[in-house]
Order: sequence, then structure tokens, then C-alpha cells
Amino acid sequence: MMVTLPKGTDRPWQLVALAPVLGVLAYWSGGEVALSALAAALPLAVLTRRMGARAAQPVAMSDQVIARLDQTLAEIAAKGGATGCIVIQFDDPGQLADRLGRARQCEVLAACIARLRGALRPDDMLFPMEDGSLAVALSATPRLDAEIMVRLSARLHLVVQQPLQLSDGPVQVTCSIGFCHAQQLRQPSGRSLLDAAQVAGDEAARHRPGAIRGYSDDLARVRADRDALRAGFSQAVDRGEIRAWFQPQLSTDSGEVSGIEALVRWHHPDRGLLAPGAFLPAIEGSDLMELLGQTMLTQALSTLSELDRKGLRVPTVAVNFSAQELRDPQLPDRLRWTLDRFQLAPSRLTVEVLESVVAGDGDEVIASNISRIAAMGCGVDLDDFGTGNASITAIRRFALNRLKIDRSFVREVDQNRDQQKLVTAILSLAERLGLETLAEGVETPGEHALLAQLGCGHVQGYVIAKPMPAEELSTWLSTHQDHHREAIRIGVKAR
Repeated sequence: MMVTLPKGTDRPWQLVALAPVLGVLAYWSGGEVALSALAAALPLAVLTRRMGARAAQPVAMSDQVIARLDQTLAEIAAKGGATGCIVIQFDDPGQLADRLGRARQCEVLAACIARLRGALRPDDMLFPMEDGSLAVALSATPRLDAEIMVRLSARLHLVVQQPLQLSDGPVQVTCSIGFCHAQQLRQPSGRSLLDAAQVAGDEAARHRPGAIRGYSDDLARVRADRDALRAGFSQAVDRGEIRAWFQPQLSTDSGEVSGIEALVRWHHPDRGLLAPGAFLPAIEGSDLMELLGQTMLTQALSTLSELDRKGLRVPTVAVNFSAQELRDPQLPDRLRWTLDRFQLAPSRLTVEVLESVVAGDGDEVIASNISRIAAMGCGVDLDDFGTGNASITAIRRFALNRLKIDRSFVREVDQNRDQQKLVTAILSLAERLGLETLAEGVETPGEHALLAQLGCGHVQGYVIAKPMPAEELSTWLSTHQDHHREAIRIGVKAR
């Protein structure tokens, strides 16, 4: 979005008079994000102009940040000193808007901007950006170094973290901050300095809430690699490189296969087989997550249907869904249509939800979708239980069927008394809530045996089988069924 103010609009009342026009231009050019940035910046612009401060334009874009940084770098070349750039990204602005409403969100962000402006020196410039983040172009400073930039970033972070008192109670906003010192770049320019700070800001946002990261060459390489993976993901789906692999789950009562979990793999033509951790960060938050979710769902149900035709019936297949997908009001309908396409009952599909999603401040759309999915007859697993701080109230609020106990609790459970106590507590909680349990990451026969003795209903992990492509799964299932029948036959003869 580019919005240029008419010449002469340097008085507060003129800015206010132009607000409707600027609002329409912002919305047409950049949508709700740009409109929110304008609404947040306009009160600050009026305030700072009244005070005679040297503030940024109400709708400052990246080109204005770059121009300011280039100007400062030119001053430094002539007179000496140092400069840097800081990028501030508000954590979960979408959830903030859901809780407060768009108008209240703008009010809160405007208050944060005013606080930040007060924490900066008069010659430092604060710019609202197109994506809702803020950029700070530091003025030339004689003794600016990386340590000072860390302290400055921490101070700005503390300013944002202070609760805001609204008419209906306090509201707390968190942010992630990235920064870059000009001397970290071989040939610093306004553009390269802003880009570097944004790279650090993106890395901080990946570790939110409240993370602070400084730029490094390693981060730049990671960012370039991530951008390349994101750019090629859609074509990879079209070429069939994104494939579902499957890991079996066993019942500890019968030893039979009780389900399989679909796990994504990218068969990259140049980089080989990529696990999710290598490429999921590149597509998180984008529409590509929905493409991935639908691809995995289709392949998972197709594989389940093919196994049925081969006489290797597996009760359920579990598919992971991100918070972004779970917020889609159309998700339950898409699940139903895809199940109908493969002529499978809803009970054959298990939807996995991360505990961190359930542990949030309560997204009503997610809760409604999970309820609708459960009402269809699909199973709902709470994945990585024990790592996301979900309360009992949150667990009861969501229509869950089973808790998946995280590997961190399962590791060495047969040898570590503290681990045994934790697992026993989780199993007791699940029993009282009427939920089934599945332990993931089971890697040794001892762990498997003790989990069964403690009453864990299902297990999954390398001790049973590693994730495998669909073509290998059929062979594994056939072999497992033969061994299981043989074990039962021998057991009957022994009696």
C-alpha cells in the first residue's frame, strides 16, 4: 500500500479531516491490516505534531524507513557514529482482534505506539508498516553497539508488555523484536538494514511470545532457504512430492493395530527426503497450510480406503490440523465431503489438535469446529499432551476423545520413578475425564511393557514401527497380522 499525504497537511486538524479518505485508501490498498495500521498511527501523528516532535508520516511504509536509514547512513559517513534498525511484531494480532474487536484492537495498538514513541529519543523515528509491525530507524549515535541495541530492544519490549487499562479492564499485549546494527552488514544501506531487522524479527516471532533476536548471517541463510521452500511448495504438491507417510498405533490390550497416523514428508528432488521440521516453518501462517492439510487428508483417506480393498482394515487414520485450519468455518464440511468421496464413515478419521491450540485464550471458532467434527462421529486427539499447559477447563471445553502423551513423559518411563509418577497422573486424569490415552514416541520394549501395565490404552513409536510410505505399510500390516495370529494360536495351544 502507498498512501501519500497532500502537501500542507502538517496540522493536527487537517490530518483528522483527512481520516475518512485515508481510511478508504488504506483499505483498498492493503485491507484490514493496513486499515488497522492507519488507525493506530493517526492518533500518534496528531499527538506528536501537537508536541512539535519529529514523527513519521501517519501511514509510513518501507520506502520511508529506507529513506530515513539511508539519510542517517550518509550522515554517519560524513560525521561518524552508528545506527541500527529495530522491527517490532505484535504477537497474535488476529487473536487480539477476536477478543477485543477491530475497533478496540486499534485503540490498544495506538496506545502501544504512543508508549513506544515516548521510550525513544527525539530523533529516533517510529514507522507503522504494511504488515502491522513497527520499524524503528535509530538516529546517528556515537557509541551504539550490539549490547546497547539489546538493552534498547528489551526496554521497548518492556514498554509494550505493560498492561493497558481500558474501560472494561486491563489488556496485555506482547511483542517479538528483531534488530540489526549497521556494522553487522558488509555494505549497509537503508534497504539491507531494514531487511536484516525483518529477518531477525521473523525469527523472534517464531519463538514468541516475547522473544528478542539479533541479526546474523546464519539467520539470513535460514531465511533464504525458507523462502525457497515456500516458493516451491505448491509446485511440489502438484508434482506429487508431498506425500503422507504412516506410523502404526497398537492397542496395549490386544496387540492389534488400532490406527495409523499420517505424517508428511517432502520428497525433494535436490535435498532428498525432508521431515516436517525442515519445511513447515516456511509455510506456517500462509494459505499453503490449508493446501498441505487438504493434501494430507486426501492421501490419508485414500490409503485407508485402499487398505480396506486389500483386506487390511485399519480402524482409523489420524491427521494433524493446524490452528489456522481449525479456524476455517468450512473445515467440518470439507472433512465430510472428503469422507463421502472415499465412502468412509466419519469414525474412520481422527483429527489431531495440538495442546497449544487448546491451551490458548479460547478461540470460539476452533471450539465450534471441533464440536461439529466430533458430532459427525470423527475422533479428536489432543496431541503433545503435557507440553502446552492446557487447563482441565480447556480440555473439558473441547470435544476430545483421547490424550496423546508426549514423548518427553514416555522417555525411560520404565527406569525413572518421576516419569512413572507423571504418566500415572496423566492416565488417572484421563480416566476421570472419560478419555482414552495413547503414548507416542515409545522406543523400547521396556517402555512399551510398563505403559501397558500402567493402563495406557494405545502406543505408537519406533519400538513398533517407524513412519513408512503407503506402499510399505501394506506389507508391514500383513506381516504384523500374521505374527499376531500366530501368537494367539500358540497361546491357545499352550493352555
